[in-house]
Amino acid sequence: MAPDPTFVIIGAGLAGAKAAEALRDQGFDGRIVLLGDEPHRPYERPPLSKEYLSGKSEREQVFVHTAAWYGEHDVDLRTGQAVTAIDRAARQVTLADGGRVAYDKLLLTTGSSPRRLPVPGGDTDGVHYLRTLGDSEQIKDTLGTASRIVVVGGGWIGLEVAAAARQADVDVTLIEAAELPLLGVLGQEAAQVFADLHRAHGVDLRCGVQITAITTDGRTGRATGVRLADGTTVTADAVLVGVGISPNAQLAADAGLDVDNGVLVDATLTTSDPDICAAGDVANALHPVLGVRVRVEHWANALNQPAVAATTMLGGQAAYDRLPYFFTDQYDLGMEYTGHVRPGAYDRVVFRGDTAGREFIAFWCDEGRVLAGMNVNVWDVTEQIKALIGSGRPVDPALLADPGHPLDQLIRG
Repeated sequence: MAPDPTFVIIGAGLAGAKAAEALRDQGFDGRIVLLGDEPHRPYERPPLSKEYLSGKSEREQVFVHTAAWYGEHDVDLRTGQAVTAIDRAARQVTLADGGRVAYDKLLLTTGSSPRRLPVPGGDTDGVHYLRTLGDSEQIKDTLGTASRIVVVGGGWIGLEVAAAARQADVDVTLIEAAELPLLGVLGQEAAQVFADLHRAHGVDLRCGVQITAITTDGRTGRATGVRLADGTTVTADAVLVGVGISPNAQLAADAGLDVDNGVLVDATLTTSDPDICAAGDVANALHPVLGVRVRVEHWANALNQPAVAATTMLGGQAAYDRLPYFFTDQYDLGMEYTGHVRPGAYDRVVFRGDTAGREFIAFWCDEGRVLAGMNVNVWDVTEQIKALIGSGRPVDPALLADPGHPLDQLIRG
């Protein structure tokens, strides 16, 4: 490495900002260049569909650091600077304005982008996709004026926006292609909880339904609703699409890095080029505990992976072995999920507590071993769930389901 090295980070979101912070915390005194294509300094995304969208927090609270932090820590933050190419041979990145920045080590935190709805009218005026701060502010304004909206997609984003809309007294029709929202993530047993939750709060939830087009006003061109596969239409003042996201891996692919559902990295977050790491949504990492590749599209990865990437870039030894974690807040339901379960890789879900009252823990098990746990309106149990997963020991399902039997005793065996 050069005597006065330059570390470049592409992607000025939470992962990029935390990587710059981790490099300074770990003693790096070289040059840090943080490049982001958005006009804003780095911010966190969960509030965009939760507190900020619903008006429970102020705009300033979404940002990772204060505006002054970057200067105080000698981080060269460049907003509105898209990177168009990586020249691995020359160890340079090319910017959209033609400029070049040389690097000794490079970190990719390029995140992901919403999948577009592949139907006529999918990008017309009045159709919203939620990923950026600007997207959230547009949707927030819409919820202040609309009387009814259609949400397409029953994933986390769709459900959280639906909850914010109902709390703003906006009528919501939610269209989901599967038989339940979150079916692919939680399986039928736990997904039903969220279907019941939204119906209880007045959402017109329609599952097993396909959309063939966004309907539009012939005069203004704005969205007026959706047309379903059976020919019926649902009218609305706006349409929110949340049908998943795709990793922003094209820059890496064009540079010849190994890419498959994201940028492939090992447990140290190193790519197929030893001078390039990746973290956050874009990283498809080999998990040393789970023994499989995992690409996690949630806040905790963007928050925690950068410290490992920083250690690796500085020549140290570290591996990212945290279990996947995510959370949601919808109406009066708060939830945390810990672990990783591939579809069809478990044989039962054990519920502990009051599922009807939405105050319980669900455990995904295979041959008695706990693979993942979801605590709903039950708090301070995440570490215990991690310990149960980490033990790898079979647990008696009857004891696991019994709220009177302490989890600590199950951990000790």
